[in-house]
Amino acid sequence: MSKKYLLLAALAGAIVTLDQATKMYIHTQFYLGETVSVINDLFNVTYVRNTGAAFGIFRDAGETFRNIFFLSMPPLAIIVILSILWGVKENDRLQIFALSNVFGGAIGNYVDRLRFGYVIDFLDVHYQHKFTWPAFNIADACIVGGVGLLMIIMTRQFLEDRAADKAPSPPAEAEEAKG
Repeated sequence: MSKKYLLLAALAGAIVTLDQATKMYIHTQFYLGETVSVINDLFNVTYVRNTGAAFGIFRDAGETFRNIFFLSMPPLAIIVILSILWGVKENDRLQIFALSNVFGGAIGNYVDRLRFGYVIDFLDVHYQHKFTWPAFNIADACIVGGVGLLMIIMTRQFLEDRAADKAPSPPAEAEEAKG
């Protein structure tokens, strides 16, 4: 097995372990809806069961639709991630790291869906109750961080390719192109 797949497995395994350990702690030590203030007016730990997707999307959809959607999407995402990784260079650690975050996060939330039929969220960010971000978990943070990093990588590559296309050709290459 190549090093990039081993790195993906190690990083994703660490993410899933941390994600599941924190969720299990919340699930066993908090009652549903319980909130503990960590940083006053900014950050709480609150036990939430999310039957929807990110930001509660699809939480009001029918149970059959949710089951089909949430049980089929993570395996598809995993296949896509592994397909992308196949084309990544062995030494492109940043892209491997980003893909590992998305991969590990997808598996972490998938485990919840299989076990409970919902995802355990508990990280609650707000500002003096004037601004409240939907509760999330370690897996969600890894998915968002990984996708964000992939967007930065792709944007940087696009800009580098665009600059290379606009760069003038060296004289020797220009003459060969004419001939």
